[in-house]
Amino acid sequence: MADEEDAPAEVHHYSNLQEVPWDIQNYWAQRYRIFSKYDEGIWLTDDAWFGVTPEPVANTIATQMAESAPAGRSILVDAFAGAGGNSIAFALTGRWKRVYAIEKNPAVLRCAKHNAKIYGVEDKITWFEGDCFDIISNHLKELAPYSVVFASPPWGGQCHSTLRLQHELTVTGPGYRSDKVFNLKTMEPYSLQKLYDEYSVFSKHMVLYIPRTSDLSQLAKFVPNGQHATVMHYCMEGASKALCIFYGDFNVS
Repeated sequence: MADEEDAPAEVHHYSNLQEVPWDIQNYWAQRYRIFSKYDEGIWLTDDAWFGVTPEPVANTIATQMAESAPAGRSILVDAFAGAGGNSIAFALTGRWKRVYAIEKNPAVLRCAKHNAKIYGVEDKITWFEGDCFDIISNHLKELAPYSVVFASPPWGGQCHSTLRLQHELTVTGPGYRSDKVFNLKTMEPYSLQKLYDEYSVFSKHMVLYIPRTSDLSQLAKFVPNGQHATVMHYCMEGASKALCIFYGDFNVS
């Protein structure tokens, strides 16, 4: 379990299978893919397990963004920081003058801060607790000319805690997994339209991490005339995980 020094009650560091709730045992079995330093004391809430980008994927995305972003862009805004996987990867690249990480859930934010210390990047990240749209528009707007936005938003309509209560997770998993083509217009709690409209006011340079089955025609509709966007697909051990859409002047290769 998590070191109880000051961890919220819902934060855990499970050390053996018997401690782990049944519905996240599969995720716990992959804990070293999620955080390679898991045994050094990584903290997660039970719901946070579902949203962490696997570390190899997070590192690949971070490297691509570091290498492809325009030279004048020196600030990285992680709009949905979760337990810190992507924010840590961004900070480890050394590319960004500052990483600004936003998380609404206070317990999950505590996990992210703690995990960043384990990876030695806590001094490279500024953390915000609250709604990402509010934080970006009211607290970070002066950084807009220097920023790129990364967003890994929630994908499902139902929260995982509800799925656990219904004992459906081991059968169907999160809803996006059963869709042959994922409809970004109805994505909950934020549609593609909502994400693009909010972030494009702040920065035209954004990367969205979304389901692997996302409708590419819907993504294409947000590419301005005369410009282009790049879609990158991410796999681990032959299994597709997700994709990213790079909007703006990223030189992705």
